[in-house]
Amino acid sequence: MTAAELIRNRRTALGLSQAELAARAGTGQAFVSRVESGRTTPTLPVLQRLAAALDCDVVLDLEPHR
Repeated sequence: MTAAELIRNRRTALGLSQAELAARAGTGQAFVSRVESGRTTPTLPVLQRLAAALDCDVVLDLEPHR
């Protein structure tokens, strides 16, 4: 699952609109839309703000190529 899908799924599970998530994360609704559609990739600090606004932690994992 992509970061965009994870963010969108968590937001909708919490019953938040994009505008509400944006307000909580200190960003704009248009930016949240671009992230959720995969048109932009947030920096790690912004991803952390989005996660905090979604009451989540960011967990990174590196796996070797198969």
